[in-house]
Amino acid sequence: MKKLLFAVLACIAVVPAMSQDVQYGRKVTDYTTGPKVGGYVIAKYALTDQDGQNQNSGLSQRLFRVYVDGTILKDFKYRVQIQANNAAFHMKDYFVEWAHWKEFAVKVGQYKRAFLFENPYNPWDVGFGDYSQITKMFSGMGDYCGEAGSNGGRDQGIQIQGDLLPMADGDYRLIHYQLQLMNGQGINTADANSHKDVIGTLQVQPIKDLYIGAFGWIGDYTANGVTVDRNRWAVAAKYEHNSWSARAEYVNSKGHKISELQADGTFSGAGKADGWYAAVGVPVNDWFKVYAKYDVYRSQASSETMKSMYCIAPNFQIHKNLMLQLQYNLVDNKPTSSQWNELWAELYFRF
Repeated sequence: MKKLLFAVLACIAVVPAMSQDVQYGRKVTDYTTGPKVGGYVIAKYALTDQDGQNQNSGLSQRLFRVYVDGTILKDFKYRVQIQANNAAFHMKDYFVEWAHWKEFAVKVGQYKRAFLFENPYNPWDVGFGDYSQITKMFSGMGDYCGEAGSNGGRDQGIQIQGDLLPMADGDYRLIHYQLQLMNGQGINTADANSHKDVIGTLQVQPIKDLYIGAFGWIGDYTANGVTVDRNRWAVAAKYEHNSWSARAEYVNSKGHKISELQADGTFSGAGKADGWYAAVGVPVNDWFKVYAKYDVYRSQASSETMKSMYCIAPNFQIHKNLMLQLQYNLVDNKPTSSQWNELWAELYFRF
């Protein structure tokens, strides 16, 4: 009797496992999740005493995003995300990623460039009312080379990535890598030349939540028949643990701007630029956190072309889906020998 009972229990245990085997075929409709629909809105009010920039003061819609994501056959993740900025509407992300293994995953579509720690951050998680200058100028949010529009640090292409060498406690992995082959032209734009951009990062996590990374980018950009090089490298570190935050990044870039092309076909600028920032976030309690940042961008990699920002940003997040953020910036712009003050108030809510 006991043997019969054990045999029945064994069969019951096997049935669920067998039922979880994934079946492939054009008529298969199971093994999916979602689609999950969500979104968020960021409203902004800005004041500045910069000469001639009073029109930049006032209320604006920083962004409005809606996304759909889910999985197919357990291993295929997908996302589609659209964004509106006031009257401008565009596709932000669309991709599918095969992620069967932690060590090796493949992504195809339009998504963030693997350059800098801050670039892939969601606007909710940056801690400030905008990304750092180097993230915007060297990741493609308003690129130094003259890349058209605001690409949100994104491009179209294919990526492989993974996490290697699990540590003794199994709680995290020592190495993270990403390697991308991208068009180089930004979002919602077909390739404009026969070249591809190669972007990659290698990151080490010596202790949990501390990342030290190196980034590289070799590529070019084409507009109006003009092609300019875009060769960059960066080193960075970040730490996010128990609501404490710290990150610092440095970028060095070689490559001219489209706007520097002369009538004789030569370029007027030095073709070099760099920048860095250091930011910290200190939690006061569960709903109040204060960030501070020193933020530098040098358009010709020289002290004469330095634009510095000193920022402090209290964040009041009274709910997971509701946050008020204030920010004060002191801006010192050496190219124009001017200084000015900025005050931002941003309201974040999501669904």
